[in-house]
Amino acid sequence: MTKKYVYSFGGKKAEGSAAMRNLLGGKGAGLAEMTRLGIPVPPGFTITTEACLEYFKNKQFPKGMFNEAVAALTRVEKIKKEKFGDPANPLLVSVRSGSRASMPGMMDTVLNLGLNDQTVLGMIKKSHNEQFGYDAYRRFVAMFGTIVMGVKREHFDEAFTAALHTHRVSLDAMLPANALKELVATFKKIVMKEAKRPFPDDPMEQLQMAIAAVFDSWFGARAVTYRRLNNIPDTWGTSVSVVAMIFGNRGDDSGTGVLFTRNPNTGERRFFGEFLFNAQGEDVVAGIRTPLPISALEQKLPKAYKELVSIFNTLEKHYKDMLDLEFTIEAGNPYLLQTRVGKRSAAAAVQIAVDLVKEKRITKEEAILRISPASLDHLLHPMIDSTEKIKVIAKGLPASPGAAMGRVVFSAEDAEQKAAKKEKVVLVRAETSPEDIGGMHAAQGIVTSRGGMTSHAAVVARGMGKCCITACGDIRINEEEKFFTVGRNDTEGGELMVREGDFITLNGSTGEVILGEAKLVKPEMSEAFQTLMRWADAVRRLRVRTNADTPQDAKMARKQGAEGIGLCRTEHMFFSEERILAVREMILAHTVEERKQALAKLLPMQKNDFMAIFKEMEGLPVTVRLLDPPLHEFIPHTLDEIAVLAKEIDWPVDRLQSEIAALSEVNPMLGHRGCRLGVTYPEIYEMQVQAIFEAACELKQQGVRAVVEIMIPLVAHQREFAEMKALTTRIGEEVMKRYKKKVAYMVGTMIELPRAALIADEIAKEAAFFSFGTNDLTQMTFGLSRDDSAKFLPTYIKNNILPEDPFVTIDQSGVGALMQIGVERGRKSRPELKVGICGEHGGEPASVEFCHKIGLNYVSCSPFRVPIARLAAAHAYLKEKAEKGKKAGKK
Repeated sequence: MTKKYVYSFGGKKAEGSAAMRNLLGGKGAGLAEMTRLGIPVPPGFTITTEACLEYFKNKQFPKGMFNEAVAALTRVEKIKKEKFGDPANPLLVSVRSGSRASMPGMMDTVLNLGLNDQTVLGMIKKSHNEQFGYDAYRRFVAMFGTIVMGVKREHFDEAFTAALHTHRVSLDAMLPANALKELVATFKKIVMKEAKRPFPDDPMEQLQMAIAAVFDSWFGARAVTYRRLNNIPDTWGTSVSVVAMIFGNRGDDSGTGVLFTRNPNTGERRFFGEFLFNAQGEDVVAGIRTPLPISALEQKLPKAYKELVSIFNTLEKHYKDMLDLEFTIEAGNPYLLQTRVGKRSAAAAVQIAVDLVKEKRITKEEAILRISPASLDHLLHPMIDSTEKIKVIAKGLPASPGAAMGRVVFSAEDAEQKAAKKEKVVLVRAETSPEDIGGMHAAQGIVTSRGGMTSHAAVVARGMGKCCITACGDIRINEEEKFFTVGRNDTEGGELMVREGDFITLNGSTGEVILGEAKLVKPEMSEAFQTLMRWADAVRRLRVRTNADTPQDAKMARKQGAEGIGLCRTEHMFFSEERILAVREMILAHTVEERKQALAKLLPMQKNDFMAIFKEMEGLPVTVRLLDPPLHEFIPHTLDEIAVLAKEIDWPVDRLQSEIAALSEVNPMLGHRGCRLGVTYPEIYEMQVQAIFEAACELKQQGVRAVVEIMIPLVAHQREFAEMKALTTRIGEEVMKRYKKKVAYMVGTMIELPRAALIADEIAKEAAFFSFGTNDLTQMTFGLSRDDSAKFLPTYIKNNILPEDPFVTIDQSGVGALMQIGVERGRKSRPELKVGICGEHGGEPASVEFCHKIGLNYVSCSPFRVPIARLAAAHAYLKEKAEKGKKAGKK
């Protein structure tokens, strides 16, 4: 059988339906479905997405497609009682794009197709309105010239503006017919000059060219960018809908509008839309005229408005969702041109989903699945007021969401000093290091010119709930002179200089750096949000913990619904001013005794840290990772800093430089770190374990129950773990015996090396739990440095070498395969083995779904991503349930 490429709709009959969205695109499927519902839509036909994909294979229409289109056009002519290309009774059509996924404004549309110097006269004769005829004609030439023939739009806009000035009017509707006729001639001259060919007069040639142009717009720059940002595959293609024209520019009883059946910003159950009298659809979105609120239509054309209200309610009841509708009124008669599920803010999405459950239109499970877990980012952080006019000066990676505004500073010290004076600051650095932690905490937000989505700045900022932009290569930082520069746009030229103390605003959700002070709004967790999260918690299997290093983080995470701490990094506790000297004394010690003396100073501080965190997490598990990073990270490296430390410890500068040089490593990430520190300097881990157990015992004396999980990092061999477990058990038992208290505890390990995953069955004989450290596991598996990979990973993604950044989303076929091996082999030795994940992937929705699939017990993520992980875990369970239902149905 010959493949069918064209499906007709309108005239009370449709060959397609809403179920054929993948084939007909959203627009075509919507027009077909509305026809079936008896909604007034103009007749037309849709050319399938399959035809689009065939077109791109051979750069020509598939065999038979255009003949099918001509046959379908004949049907439209019969319904409209008009003929395409007939000078006396012309049929005009629009040619519209339509992907299966909504891509508003990203592809092209041509209106008023079929006009030429003869058919425009027939149109004028039928309508008795010369102004209407030439208004449609000038619109068509400009639109066709721009979209199909590649002429820059500004050439037409300049001629149009000149005509307004010449005739001393401010709106297009005020131009007389002779002026519009002159514009048509002027526009055609522009086409000839710019496109080097005359404007086509043959309507059938116009139609062929327009269909090809709409197909081509699938790979237009803005469409490609939109798909990349929204994870829409290039392989879907677009459909093309050819629709009989309905004229909203026919007079004051005509017009065009866009309406949402509920408020897309708040979710309120109230119509939200705009309308223009005597206009075509492009006028509403182009901003040429200021639209009127939808209530203006009710006042001027009450009969048409009443009919539209009935249509809107019918459609929302049918689709069971908030809809975005485009409509045109011609001579008092309304027609629907498009229906699609409406784009909405995250807050509105939650409100609408919960309201639809209350209205008994959808189930709780459907409501959960309607909310994208990633969209919750916008609910949990400050945002830039959408009404603000902003000037974007640079763009990087959106490493941590939300918004932040403050004065620029270039050092952590300056950030802390200014924040102490109640000044709001934004920390701008080439990259951050652990020593910047105080300044990062003090700053409202962070920008780095280097790094990536999981660089130090990104990971720490997310944990703090701070807005952060990384890899912002547009800015060039001069730390010495305390300014950064960015290139201006083409019209301004030169460079823009931003000095210390100047205000900038960050949009961490988009990666935009904005000049000046933009207005920020604080999100509030609505009752609808709390309701949705309760529903999600009731269905998910996967537990959700948090990564937290301070009692403040722990308290925040518990408020967000965290069920414990999956990663408490002890190294972050060492950088405060009152501790760092003791840490450095410990590192520079030459004997065990000297090292123990320095550690004795840290013991009470560590104990107090753990007591505060255990107290906030009372009754919930807290996984404490023993010291992990290389020791050199705690040592100064600049000459000035070295001189200061030498004075503090009373050493000659050259001796200190020599000691620091001895600590340096060629590749620190693969060097003396993790459990290797515990093996070579067991007294470090002994102090930490002692602090943990003393904190838990003292809290038990106060009636507070601590649930302790001690995690040994960077284990590659089962004997490493066995030695560290023995140390932990020995110290723990000694402390409990001394306090005469028993504390619930387990000892486990991070699986962050490929070898550890492969020998998980051996490690699990000793370990009570595993936690996948996917940041390091990804580095080790790919052989990538997460801090340096930002230089080339974007190219890999752009060239489709990698589908996603593996530091953002788990690489399921590589890193994921190692995780699955680790789970299976670990539980082979210990069936009750508890397994979690504590890398940054623990808050990324697709990664959470993967963790559910391979049977993990929990995920752990930064506090502000806890609700995202909770919802993603519910999605994972419901998708699995649906899949099982499908399989059962097939049997």
